Amino acid sequence: MALLSTSIPANFTTVALSGDLNNTHDPHCPDTESAEWHYTVLPVYILLVSVLGMVLNAFVLMVFCFHKKACTVAEIYLSNMAIADLVLMTCLPFWAVYAAKKFDWPFHTPLCTLITFSINMNAYCSIYFLVLISIDRVLALVHPLSHEQMRRPKCAKLACVLVWGFGLLLGVPTLVYREVKYFPDTNSRLCYLNYPNAHVWLAFDVMQIIFGFIIPVSIISYCTFKIIKALQNRSIDALNTRQTEQKATTLVLAVLLAFMICWVPFHLIKIPNALIQLKLLTCDVITIINTCNIVFMYFAFFNSVLNPILYVIVGKNFQKKVRELFQRRSCGGKTII
Repeated sequence: MALLSTSIPANFTTVALSGDLNNTHDPHCPDTESAEWHYTVLPVYILLVSVLGMVLNAFVLMVFCFHKKACTVAEIYLSNMAIADLVLMTCLPFWAVYAAKKFDWPFHTPLCTLITFSINMNAYCSIYFLVLISIDRVLALVHPLSHEQMRRPKCAKLACVLVWGFGLLLGVPTLVYREVKYFPDTNSRLCYLNYPNAHVWLAFDVMQIIFGFIIPVSIISYCTFKIIKALQNRSIDALNTRQTEQKATTLVLAVLLAFMICWVPFHLIKIPNALIQLKLLTCDVITIINTCNIVFMYFAFFNSVLNPILYVIVGKNFQKKVRELFQRRSCGGKTII
């Protein structure tokens, strides 16, 4: 995915935003001045998203952790996704400062690697927790009896450990190639991915597209189709007897829809990025694509804010947990007094 992902531009602003030099710069095009909103509007937006994301995801974790009842399998996945989103949001303020400083990296060099690695890793993990949630809903609705053993909390926790490990593995390119370098032409220190050559860049970019988009989106799309089909085929009586599953499924469908809306544009823009590498686009089109890269990338981050909001608005079971938690806290307070 390489969100803040690669190698040295004359127009470095887009590179600093996306981190991907090879995707955004064409040496045959004249250099363009950086838009003022890169340094003014963008830092404010990043900071706002990060603060909202931290508060809302921390609230979700508080509800799941302090509620007296043990978490269901779906809630185990949702809580792990909230952790991934929370860590991601915690790292974004560093990037807001970076943007406000006109992309002159003001922190220690190791932070460049650590921050971008955390963002990429947790973005991957968040997506694959959605994959687990989708699969769990299919098992609950389509195969409730034959796959009951796979829906035990112990199996869910093991699956979460595997996802965290997989996210760590997909973040390795960031650990290896992310660095800070001073550029005399711009008098700035740039935090960027410095791949040794185009072949390495292409290999990792293809890997990120496959594992960060094609595979998870294919699984999520298939599971969503099966979920909707299962709900349509159910009789009214069956829905009444499995109302809890229906409520959980409604929340999952809303979360999946939000994910598709937020993340699909970011990944689709990689197609014209590849055409830039093949020098098949005009400079005017490249300028538009560079702007789209920035807008779509930070719109994708908004998904981490949207998920907790959906829990509160759509998640009937989550709403119930919140009410019970605050009622218990309120009663506890009266007892103490």
